[in-house]
Amino acid sequence: MSDVTVKIAKNGPLLVMQPVKLLDADGNELSPDKFPVALCRCGASENKPYCDGAHGKCGFDGTLA
Repeated sequence: MSDVTVKIAKNGPLLVMQPVKLLDADGNELSPDKFPVALCRCGASENKPYCDGAHGKCGFDGTLA
């Protein structure tokens, strides 16, 4: 399997840069339209697991300890 890069956006989503198999909590495969794909980290997205920009409105602090 080839390497996949996941970038952590400051106070924002996880950015999956290359195609990769994504599964939801029930094991169902997700089919993103394009890459990179942004995955929600803040929990406020109305389009989970994808980011919809809600992190900017909810004041999400993605600082890594």
